[in-house]
Amino acid sequence: MEGVFTFLGAFTGHGEGMVMAHIILVAGLALLLAKYATTTLKAVPSGTQNVMEAYLGGVISMGKDTIGEKLARKYLPLVATVGIFIFIANVIGIIPGFESPTSNINVTLPLAIVVFVYYNYEGIREHGVVHYFAHFMGPVKLLAPLMFPIEIVSHISRIISLSFRLFGNIKGDDLFLWVLLMLVPYIAPLPAYLLLTFSALLQTFVFMILIYVYLAGAVLMDAEHSEAL
Repeated sequence: MEGVFTFLGAFTGHGEGMVMAHIILVAGLALLLAKYATTTLKAVPSGTQNVMEAYLGGVISMGKDTIGEKLARKYLPLVATVGIFIFIANVIGIIPGFESPTSNINVTLPLAIVVFVYYNYEGIREHGVVHYFAHFMGPVKLLAPLMFPIEIVSHISRIISLSFRLFGNIKGDDLFLWVLLMLVPYIAPLPAYLLLTFSALLQTFVFMILIYVYLAGAVLMDAEHSEAL
């Protein structure tokens, strides 16, 4: 946010440089977390390893009901990595002197595009180009000219939905905290930190579960048709 002091902004100035600096910081923290969790692997996990194993188990459980355990494990690297990055990016903006990279549409939009490209790629790889896009035409051939453009628009709208939902919520949280710190900088913000942390966690969960939902729609088309019949 222009005019708000940030530690990194003091060196890079406001604008693209500051956003990039915060992205690098978030990526570095994510890598350090992964490195620290895997430095001394133990049969009975403790500390950071225990937290990360619980997180990965939770991600698999999240996708199990949506896409099945086998595919949930297959796509675990993507979903878990995106989840860690988004959560750290969301939470870091709660700390005075830092800004959430996810409060910038130029960060959330590429994340949404990556998800869009990946689930369509997986759908094409699983079913072939012809069969995958034939699914867009619906079960009734007569309505295919109408259904196909509707499905295309629906899929493209997912980019907007993913990116603007995350961007809008985190931007709103940052503005809320900024105003609160200006009005009552000491005691009043403390309960707000709990609310903002919960919001950061919720937005991360929504983004992750939608990745599984979109992947399920792309790779499990035949299963959907069988259930419909």
